[in-house]
Amino acid sequence: MPQVSQLDRVASIVLRLMRRPLLTLVAVYAVSIVGMVLMPGIDAEGNPGHMSFFHAFYFMTYTATTTGFGELPVTFSNAQRMWAIAALYMSVVAWFYAIGSIIRLVQNPHFRRAVAERAFTRSVRRITEPFFIVCGFGDTGSLLTRGLSDSGYTAVVVDDDGERIKALSLRDYRVTMPGLQADASVPRHLLNAGLRSPLCRAIVALTPDEDANVKIAVMARLLNPEVRVICLATSLEQSDYLRALPEIETVNPFAVFARYLSRALSSPKVYALTEWLIQAHGASLDRTLLVPRGDWILAGHGRMGRCLSEAMRRHGVTTIAIDPAIDEEEAVPGETIAGRADARALEEAGIERAVGIVAATNNDADNLGVLLNAHAINPDLFMIVRQNDHENELAFAAAEADLIMQPSLVTARKILFMLISPLIDEVLHYLDDEGGGKIDDLLQRLHALVGTRNPRLWTVHLDSDEAPAALEAIARGRTLRIEDLVRSRWETGETLPCLVLAHRRGDRVDAVPSTEKILYEGDELLLCGTTQAIHLLGATLANSYRLDYLITGYDPPRGYLGRWLQARRAR
Repeated sequence: MPQVSQLDRVASIVLRLMRRPLLTLVAVYAVSIVGMVLMPGIDAEGNPGHMSFFHAFYFMTYTATTTGFGELPVTFSNAQRMWAIAALYMSVVAWFYAIGSIIRLVQNPHFRRAVAERAFTRSVRRITEPFFIVCGFGDTGSLLTRGLSDSGYTAVVVDDDGERIKALSLRDYRVTMPGLQADASVPRHLLNAGLRSPLCRAIVALTPDEDANVKIAVMARLLNPEVRVICLATSLEQSDYLRALPEIETVNPFAVFARYLSRALSSPKVYALTEWLIQAHGASLDRTLLVPRGDWILAGHGRMGRCLSEAMRRHGVTTIAIDPAIDEEEAVPGETIAGRADARALEEAGIERAVGIVAATNNDADNLGVLLNAHAINPDLFMIVRQNDHENELAFAAAEADLIMQPSLVTARKILFMLISPLIDEVLHYLDDEGGGKIDDLLQRLHALVGTRNPRLWTVHLDSDEAPAALEAIARGRTLRIEDLVRSRWETGETLPCLVLAHRRGDRVDAVPSTEKILYEGDELLLCGTTQAIHLLGATLANSYRLDYLITGYDPPRGYLGRWLQARRAR
């Protein structure tokens, strides 16, 4: 069956609901006009006559607007006046009926949805730059679209909550963010969102219903096998199921946070770099988070508690979990305690000798209560707390925990990295493996180039779209190096406030490459720097004259007169 267009759906609803009122109006006007023509009247000379169809139609037209021009073209006879009275009453009733039907049409949810879908589809078709589809505009989706907007990328949002879509239209985004109230797991809505557009780079499933996320991921993979699919999965079962499907990437915020905590335990400076790159609150290259080793208490042994327990045990950190879901008969002494994490349970877990505590339940009030009890018993604890609801931010800030884990924020930052700077994981793994020397050198270079300003990560592809000047220079036999791209002035050797963190050619990725590395068509670069560096590097990659000057140090005259004078001096 052929797919029905949005225009056809709107027209179909209008015709279905307005068919009877329109037919009523046509019938009333037809009877009224014919009656006016048949009623005997008097012409301008006083002789009996009849009104023409044109004058009858003209009379009914201006009386419908309540203008009231009078009896035209000549004075009416009593018979014509009697028929005019009947016609006017009939037309008034018909118009009231038609106007009421129009109001009901405008208020009809199916009509409004069809009009909104048509407007949404047209907005998506007008997008001329690469974009991403975000399914779900809760806390995570809102944070992700804000990050995409700040990076200059467009997102197409689909959410089944109308209030969230209204909130989307009120945000002060830098770029266009079309939104549609619809079930994102319905294939038609994914197609309307531009899933098959050549400009669609990825689709992200972030709804609170994990089954819906799985359906979205599967539908998207079938509708467009070329598009990148990223799915939120907070349970290990869903993560394992999605990983078994071909080319579907999953993000588990608890597993991501566990890796962050592992990095803080093993490589505090790399963790500090990670926090600085994602622009976490209070993050600085000079401030290192020192997570103590020793005995830890996990208040909550659910999805987050299990991930953290495994990660901490790999680094030799002992943990004991407290959770009411643990069966008392299955509780392992020294590892698990059945019950709520109240003062009695905390003392049983050894809170006085512990070095840290994690409040990891899915209830914000319980997590804050755990912190209050723990701090009252042992004020020196290192405290990590899970914040489930973004609305409780003020209360969690007042708790003064050492580390606050927001699943929505962790997920949004991780996906943002995956979309705009996918090579960053290679850099962080490289720094984890290489040890302190490499990270110290990198931190010094970043501090010298970027300083304390908010860092920006972006990716540059050496292709005809993003770097036409670079391809032209390579085609003319120029040797193009990384140092040429990041150079600001050739005479002084000044560089742009940015640093190349990774270089990819084919399947090979080099983390923190040398500035003397030669570049070729198709290479990909991950850079960290300031907003000013983004604009200046973009100008270099698009301007052949500027790039030649940065490579050779020679800026030839471009005008006719300048070239003539140069040739004259040469002779």
